[in-house]
Amino acid sequence: MTSDSYPGSWCEIHLDRISRNLELTRGLVPAGRKLCAVLKADAYGHGIARVVPLMLAQGITCIGITSNSEAYAVRNAGFEGTLIRLRAATPDEIDHGLDARIEEQVGSRAVAEKLKALADAGHTVRAHLALNALGMSRDGLEIATAAGWATCQLILTLLAKNIVGICTHFPCNTPRNLRASADLFQEQVAMTIANSALERSDILVHAGSSLTLVSDEPVATDMYRCGAILYGILKPELGFQSTMDLKARVVSVGDYPKGATVGYDQAYRLDADRRLACLSIGYANGFRRDPDPCAAVVLGDCLAPVLGKVSMNTLVVDVTDVDGVQAGDEAFVFGGIADTKASLARTEQQFGTIMADLYADWGMRNARIFR
Repeated sequence: MTSDSYPGSWCEIHLDRISRNLELTRGLVPAGRKLCAVLKADAYGHGIARVVPLMLAQGITCIGITSNSEAYAVRNAGFEGTLIRLRAATPDEIDHGLDARIEEQVGSRAVAEKLKALADAGHTVRAHLALNALGMSRDGLEIATAAGWATCQLILTLLAKNIVGICTHFPCNTPRNLRASADLFQEQVAMTIANSALERSDILVHAGSSLTLVSDEPVATDMYRCGAILYGILKPELGFQSTMDLKARVVSVGDYPKGATVGYDQAYRLDADRRLACLSIGYANGFRRDPDPCAAVVLGDCLAPVLGKVSMNTLVVDVTDVDGVQAGDEAFVFGGIADTKASLARTEQQFGTIMADLYADWGMRNARIFR
């Protein structure tokens, strides 16, 4: 037996659903465009080592990551294609990632000089010029300013032979905002190419995420970089299915009288005699300590409301109206409801964040069981 052979809380990862979601995603990509499968945050908490083979099975040739550990995990899983880092890296980080053959983003003089030095030393350097385009304002170069344009010119001079792509990240995918961002990005791409030795036919111009792909606003991009949609947290009406269930066990069931308090700080007081169950999951496992008033888990086919403040590894639910609950029963914190769209909406409301955040958090805090 292994240490996690009977975990208190765990994520069930549905590999068949990831494969189906990937197939559906590929069907949405317009003819002549490419797809970069985004596997950052350990494949959104699903486990890179188990997800990469699914990408290989469908001929994916480009994968996006952020950290060196992710890059090496992708390579160790057998992927030999294009590996793009989807954020800026420090010069030392670039050094430590050399053996993973990562195509780096460049948006600063320091990174450009580092990549130039590596190229001069005989290393293969393939870089993507990252433009901000009045967008995310995190690591892209803003060439709308004089200083930014001067830095861009320097980068183009230093890395003229090594730039293989120009990229950005759209900050908003509502039709009006997306159109404005896409148009500005294309203007800046055209200006960059016109004032350099770059040939448009040699450059991969890429922008757009899962949300861009499923938006009603077509944009010009050579490649979509998609993560969220692969894990079924978008467009269930198109057949996409959620790929992770978060589950825990009932560890005790008891009857408590009116007036008894539940959890720390006496934050909840019973207004009637109630039957309560304790579950083996808490804030250490990714369940927020102060849950939404509507927070609930699924036991059988019923919703059991969460009561009081959540403890480190346990929480309490009201099972007064749920028949037959006993120690050892499995509860769904997420999943277990046929209406995926309703389940997604309820969970995001309950935790006050998006499913991508929850998947990454849950997958890296809990044991993973692959189905």
